[in-house]
Amino acid sequence: MFNDAILDQLRQLEREVIEGERRLAQQEAMIVDLKRQHQDPSDAEAELEIMHANQRQRQQDRQRLLSLMQR
Repeated sequence: MFNDAILDQLRQLEREVIEGERRLAQQEAMIVDLKRQHQDPSDAEAELEIMHANQRQRQQDRQRLLSLMQR
């Protein structure tokens, strides 16, 4: 039962990690476009840093769940 709950959480986190990677790529592309258009990318870069921090947290959560599964 415990493992089923962990697996459910792990599946959800995997989806979130994949979606996070997609969003990071979009944000990075936006920054490239802003620079190409000679516009200020500062706000987009700040948002990207927040997005990276969130992604790192999701990846850490995933590792924590994987560790729990191995016990």
